[in-house]
Amino acid sequence: DTDCSFRNTNIRLTLPVVCFVWQIAMIILFGVFIRYDEESDTHWVETKAHDNITSDIENDFYFRYPSFQDVHVMIFVGFGFLMTFLKRYSFGAVGFNFLIASFGLQWALLMQGWFHSLDPQTGKIFIGVESLINADFCVAGCLIAYGAVLGKVSPVQLLVMTLFGVTLFAVEEYIILNLLHARDAGGSMVIHTFGGYYGLAISRVLYRPNLHQSKRMQGSVYHSDTFAMIGTLFLWMFWPSFNSAITDHGDGQHRAVINTYLCLASTVLTTVAISSLSQKTGKLDMVHIQNSTLAGGVALGTAAEFMISPYGALIVGFFCGIISTMGYIFISPFLEKTLKIQDTCGIHNLHAMPGVIGGIVGAITAAAASESVYGKQGLINTFDFTGDFKDRTVLTQGGYQAAGMCVSIVFGVVGGAIVGSILKLPIWGDPADENCFDDEVYWELPDEEEEHQESIPPILEYNNHMIHKQQDL
Repeated sequence: DTDCSFRNTNIRLTLPVVCFVWQIAMIILFGVFIRYDEESDTHWVETKAHDNITSDIENDFYFRYPSFQDVHVMIFVGFGFLMTFLKRYSFGAVGFNFLIASFGLQWALLMQGWFHSLDPQTGKIFIGVESLINADFCVAGCLIAYGAVLGKVSPVQLLVMTLFGVTLFAVEEYIILNLLHARDAGGSMVIHTFGGYYGLAISRVLYRPNLHQSKRMQGSVYHSDTFAMIGTLFLWMFWPSFNSAITDHGDGQHRAVINTYLCLASTVLTTVAISSLSQKTGKLDMVHIQNSTLAGGVALGTAAEFMISPYGALIVGFFCGIISTMGYIFISPFLEKTLKIQDTCGIHNLHAMPGVIGGIVGAITAAAASESVYGKQGLINTFDFTGDFKDRTVLTQGGYQAAGMCVSIVFGVVGGAIVGSILKLPIWGDPADENCFDDEVYWELPDEEEEHQESIPPILEYNNHMIHKQQDL
């Protein structure tokens, strides 16, 4: 009781201070650095006249905003509701997702701006709708990492994790996209591989040997699984926008949507097949349907705009459904038992492994590109063989694609280990082992929930993303 009281007092004092101080800092930094770009500034009228632009429809807003809105829904609705499967942690899943996304996107605009769009003459960062999409992408990596520690950390720990996560993301993104000049429109490497291994490394450092004390809270109930499926469907429907949002206008964006659409559909079929085969009764496991059905979207992120061909997209989805579902069945229990990685949402199976697959597919597809398939100008446009990279060959590009994947893994693992060590300090108000996966620690709950909490019957081990249940005939 004393420990719980200390933790509650700590969070009452720390969380509002952190939020207020951070927001004031953001106001100051935005005032110093952030400005509207030419397409969102009132001088757009003059820009149109100078560049002989005849219609406002040429403003990038009209090309990018539909994709931005889809990505925005994925970040705040898709990721949030996907994590509501825990029977007593829905407030934390959606609410803390909301908090760290809003916290992180502001820092992302600054970090990505300093690395990618800082005007050396004025010292200002000029933002437009594409900047907002990239900030959401940056935040996505942190939300993926959140899935590994869901229910086991405090909101202050999440904010610290996001602060460092966005910073690491901006650096590895700059190295992969600018220095190595790898192509990764949908972020298989930059977003998913980094976010997955970042979260897994943090979870390993924060390993709780006595987490079984909150085992009663680790399962799901019927309605919590239904809410989680809402997140799945939003993510599944909008993933073509995610992979195509920042590709070149025209054929690249069009192709990315088609490839992702087909890959996702293929993933659903193989996920259902493997899920059914894995159970002695032939029934489906909702863990697999909620998560593994999305793995194809992750894996096609790098090669989405390449000429992978429609049947190639189906092949990627076919294998991703198998590999991701098998990951939940076999690899997650191994990670927890042998490597001491308590991966609450199974992000290794949905993000880390498919992200690596996406990096490999991207490297092979790039190395195999040919002028007969792409056309000379098509190769230049697709891989941006201009400027300092005009003499790069497709084989060299394939090598740099593979190098980019290695960079994302190193940043995720090493960065996660360091940040995990910081989060392990006993000052963040994290929940006790017996209070993990319970909203009551950090949220005011409806009276009827508090009154009847003790009367909730124990739930059989079901929909535990870390431990695959065994069923008898």
